[in-house]
Amino acid sequence: MFEALSEKLSGVFDRLRSRGSLNEADVTEALREVRLALLDADVALPVVRDFIAKVRERAVGAEVLSSVTPGQQVVKIVNDVMIEALGGEGAVPINLNAAAPVPILMVGLQGSGKTTTSGKIALRIKDRLRRRVLLASLDTQRPAAQLQLAQLADQAGVPSLPIVAGQTPVQIANRAMDVGRREGFDVVILDTAGRLSIDQELMDEVRTVRAAANPAETLLVVDAMTGQDAVNTAKAFNDALSITGIVLTRMDGDARGGAALSMRAITGAPIKLIGVGEKQDALEDFHPERVAGRILGMGDIVGLVERATETIDQAEAEKLASKMMRGKFDLEDYASQLKQIGKMGSLSGILGMLPGVGKIKQQIEGADLDTKVFKRQAAIISSMTVKERRAPDIIKANRKKRIAAGSGTSVQEVNRLLKQFDEMSAMMKKMGKLGQKGLMRHGLGALMPKGVAPQHRRPF
Repeated sequence: MFEALSEKLSGVFDRLRSRGSLNEADVTEALREVRLALLDADVALPVVRDFIAKVRERAVGAEVLSSVTPGQQVVKIVNDVMIEALGGEGAVPINLNAAAPVPILMVGLQGSGKTTTSGKIALRIKDRLRRRVLLASLDTQRPAAQLQLAQLADQAGVPSLPIVAGQTPVQIANRAMDVGRREGFDVVILDTAGRLSIDQELMDEVRTVRAAANPAETLLVVDAMTGQDAVNTAKAFNDALSITGIVLTRMDGDARGGAALSMRAITGAPIKLIGVGEKQDALEDFHPERVAGRILGMGDIVGLVERATETIDQAEAEKLASKMMRGKFDLEDYASQLKQIGKMGSLSGILGMLPGVGKIKQQIEGADLDTKVFKRQAAIISSMTVKERRAPDIIKANRKKRIAAGSGTSVQEVNRLLKQFDEMSAMMKKMGKLGQKGLMRHGLGALMPKGVAPQHRRPF
């Protein structure tokens, strides 16, 4: 989402870093480019003005302009101001500090992903916090909206309020809270109706529901793809309802990202969660410092480690590592490894979380770094017999043709996979022979093929 903004800011900061010292004119020129980059990314004009003013105030100071690395210092100031604009360091959790059942009111325009997000939040509270959640649809406007939420509740493994035809949103909200109290639920999520645009009827309805339910959280769901209009939506809902938090959906899209940078400043409410995919578990905490780091090319190592911890099976990983160190690694293990990496998302997305990768984006764009690579390789391995997977050396010309035909790939792709596997196996055997002490003594160079100059050595 922030790719274009990140590229532009990276160019500005590279020019700043290349200069031994900075004067006020250098900083002014750099800030002009930052301002244009932010406006181009759909950041609201008042937010851009405030952002640039804060950076200028801190950057045009004697201690910065005469520091040893002034360019680096300016980058740090921009990073700090961006974190502030996004809401300050650390994620803001959903507030559940209220008497059970805790009501959570979901509001937003139609098509923003409000109903889907309600299901995602229910799953998150059930799995992470071990609380009993009841989902209730108050949407009597959109056809089958209540059935949709019932299906999402079923997928999340949480109960939904039975549908009673003819009830008003307020009556449904009162019934949901009554069921929540009588049946011992910890949280009741109330999914209100949306409209195609903000109108008085929508606001009056939501105000009435809010007064009846007295929610601990009023979460506004906004589609990040709508850009500048998302900011207007947030302002209108905040003026009418005093929202307590924002959920940005479609943060995995290719919009310009300005909505995320504008929300906190315009509404004063924190962005609490972000939707990063269609699946029910594709909901993440919003960490301003991590988002700022990714925009400025500093990466998000903590986020990458968290994603790996959540998706990779620890027992399976340890078993695989043990086989690798003993040199017993086969194509079945390789397929298992591909599956685990695939769970983390696309390789380009994973690489985007590493510091400095933005600068080599063009070079790796043509490398087809996506989950479809894993899927093709998994298809090739699936077309092999158990014997072939465990002893790849027996795969000769006729077998390769059969495997390629069975997997819908070419013999060249089968050869490429087998070569990749051979190189990986050779490296694993060397690691096993060297052991931990040997690796520490000789470094990774010991794993490279003999006779290859250090600058040309590469593991794969």
